Amino acid sequence: MSAEKKHPGVDLGLSDREKEELLRIARTVIEKKSRGEPAPSFSALTERLGEKFGAFVSLYKKGMLRGCIGSVDPEKPLWKTVAEMAEAAGFRDPRFMPITEDELPYIELEVSVLTPLEELQDTEKLEVGRHGLMITEGSRSGLLLPQVAAERNWDRITFLQETCRKAGLPRDAWKDKDAKLFVFAADVF
Repeated sequence: MSAEKKHPGVDLGLSDREKEELLRIARTVIEKKSRGEPAPSFSALTERLGEKFGAFVSLYKKGMLRGCIGSVDPEKPLWKTVAEMAEAAGFRDPRFMPITEDELPYIELEVSVLTPLEELQDTEKLEVGRHGLMITEGSRSGLLLPQVAAERNWDRITFLQETCRKAGLPRDAWKDKDAKLFVFAADVF
């Protein structure tokens, strides 16, 4: 939500200035698009923001989720991933109508910069509050960010079950031999 709010997650070494820049990029993209204006050109303020990371942008309106989209693949520079995910969260999250200009004063942003996915072989090693979780089985997949389980005070099993549910799978699908589980950490601000 706001930059001051403490969240579960990890410190990936981004400076306060870099975090502020990523939030500024996300907000600018959403503001411009909601007004029908093109987003300005951005570039990496620092070398770190030019590194490739996956990231999610979550939008909240009066404390309620208003959009959340991201990419786990570290294919693009971080600043560009954040800009693209902000646009997607604000205007292409199928759960919500696109953000309107009237909503802008009420929109809070949260950016989650992700570590690379690691396959989880032993579910006992899943740490609520540190790890985000992704499950894939067949054509279905679901992902929950680290802060989701921590904010809801879930235990490890509930986190596994809810990630399955998010994928549209039975709650115990994480036990299936064909299911693949992946963990990641996130720097959340």
